[in-house]
Amino acid sequence: MPLKTKRWCVPAEPDDGYRVLVCRFRPRGLPKAKETWDVWMKELGPSAPLLADFHGKGGVTITLDAYRERYLSEMEGQKERIAELAARLDRGENVTLLCSKDCIIEPACHRAILAELVEAARRRAPSP
Repeated sequence: MPLKTKRWCVPAEPDDGYRVLVCRFRPRGLPKAKETWDVWMKELGPSAPLLADFHGKGGVTITLDAYRERYLSEMEGQKERIAELAARLDRGENVTLLCSKDCIIEPACHRAILAELVEAARRRAPSP
């Protein structure tokens, strides 16, 4: 079944399935009643220090390669959550990863990197 990625504010489509917000920070000013996701897994978003370094808040902006490497390192501690998403896909569910950014630069989009990790977890899963 498909694994999709999109912004949280894009209207849900019937085939979105399980919508997972994967931002470190919840969208500001959004009442809980208007949430567009089923679950928020903030641990699957880049950490606050990584985001700060990526946006140059410490004075120096890190490279895309450094960003990707650090995000992958952070996700080493989230293998259980990643495996949970992979298992949903293996059971035939649709999963949509949501975040607040309109990611134009694919290598800097943590949703795309996370999708790669979920697909890799599917390939590693033992057969029933």
